[in-house]
Amino acid sequence: MSKPALHSKAPAFSATVTGGTYTPGSTVSLKDLRGKPVVLYFYPKDDTPGCTKQACALRDSWTAVKKKAQIFGISPDSIKSHDKFITKHELPFPLIADEDHAIAEAYGVWVEKSMYGRQYMGIERSTFVIDAEGGIAAILEKVKPDEHLSQLEALL
Repeated sequence: MSKPALHSKAPAFSATVTGGTYTPGSTVSLKDLRGKPVVLYFYPKDDTPGCTKQACALRDSWTAVKKKAQIFGISPDSIKSHDKFITKHELPFPLIADEDHAIAEAYGVWVEKSMYGRQYMGIERSTFVIDAEGGIAAILEKVKPDEHLSQLEALL
């Protein structure tokens, strides 16, 4: 599936979430987040070097970033894995469990990847900024963990 177009309506979802103000296993829906910009950042796997670097950069700038948008990390990991990741790195924002990768597919970031000659399906590290009315305001594709925060801050 392709990525939603800039300025189009963001694909709706409802999923389990943990962290931030959400208790483990709560449900969050995009429609319930209207009224303030939302950042959905898709990352491949909890507690891997690049994903940890990306999450910790957001954590370290949390005071400034949280004033501008609601931020959610999304990966195919379970709520249990997300809870461990949040606790280990003291992440102040919620993480959404997309175990069936339905959200990633809707946003066009569940793609064929290759490592050491092996083909597999996985998350393409990408970020979507959704405006207060639910439209796609910006898309950051193939994000590098070291550059994610500065690119995001430039958009918010």
